Amino acid sequence: MMTMNDTDAVRRRNRLKLLLVAAIFLVPAMIAVGLGMSGWQPGARSHGEPILPQRSFADVPIVLADGSKYAWRDSQPRMTLLALPGSDCLENCVRLLGLMRNARIVLNSNADRLRLLYVGEPPKDTGAAELMKSWQMGHDVDGKLAAFRPHGPDSVAAILVESNGTALARYRAGFDPNGLRVDLQKVVR
Repeated sequence: MMTMNDTDAVRRRNRLKLLLVAAIFLVPAMIAVGLGMSGWQPGARSHGEPILPQRSFADVPIVLADGSKYAWRDSQPRMTLLALPGSDCLENCVRLLGLMRNARIVLNSNADRLRLLYVGEPPKDTGAAELMKSWQMGHDVDGKLAAFRPHGPDSVAAILVESNGTALARYRAGFDPNGLRVDLQKVVR
């Protein structure tokens, strides 16, 4: 037969077990809340910088080389990688355009879910003609993209635009093309 001391010991053990079970669930939740409040987010790091305040390019008229208007909102959900050259697009600019095209190729079966749009004066580098066949060429009619364009010669900046026309991320002149490739692999699925 159990005595009063045995009953108290059983209650203490059961309470301790209950507290341990509660701690198993509460401690990780409290750690997650603490990390979230400090600004840390797992796997959410982007190599591009977010465009804040968020804006839509749906009202930015781009006239393509054939005279038609670029449709930011496509018939199927496809993102746009927008390339904006500096004052002159020469050897370095063309090299980066090639790496951006290659980042699209690396998407394999999802490559058709990313459109390449070059907005500016055509590259002046002699080897650019073949490369530019991968890009749609356009002109910013109202100059609405001027704030995103790099100021230096032989440079290029990029903007990743959602299929509804919302600008997601900006890659300033001098960006890391490998970082852009990693971001594209995360976003384009």
